[in-house]
Amino acid sequence: MIDIEAEPLRERLTAALGVERWVRAMEQAAPFDSLDEMVATGRRLATPLSRAELDEAVSHHPRIGERPAGAGTSADLSRSEQGGLGSADADVDAAIAAGNVSYEERFGRVFLIRAAGRTRPEILTELTRRLGADPDAEADEATEQLRQIMELRLAGLFADEEK
Repeated sequence: MIDIEAEPLRERLTAALGVERWVRAMEQAAPFDSLDEMVATGRRLATPLSRAELDEAVSHHPRIGERPAGAGTSADLSRSEQGGLGSADADVDAAIAAGNVSYEERFGRVFLIRAAGRTRPEILTELTRRLGADPDAEADEATEQLRQIMELRLAGLFADEEK
């Protein structure tokens, strides 16, 4: 059973997916019988996300390849996720930085990808591929990446709460 007080629940849910509608819906769905139920509910409630919610959620994420600024659970999670990208490579990092600029010019938001389990070269490949997508397809891809990040974050943030 996952049943925690309102304030820590809200903070962790917001770190998992910074969409106010989703956070409220998850709070209303609590308590959860298991972490698996929580993650499944999170996915169901995040499907679909509107374009405005996509922008709301992305505003909580740093550019890929950049260190998150600030403090708090969300920034800590971003630091950890991006910290697992492997050793820095000046050429790859420069290409990612340039790709970030191109992506933001083309789509009007930060490039978002589930960094966990990926290397820098893999991220560059995905960034390059997604730059060629049409805006609707790319928004759908970014939304799916958000859901994957949310699932991983819920699993990490609430693993110790399962009783």
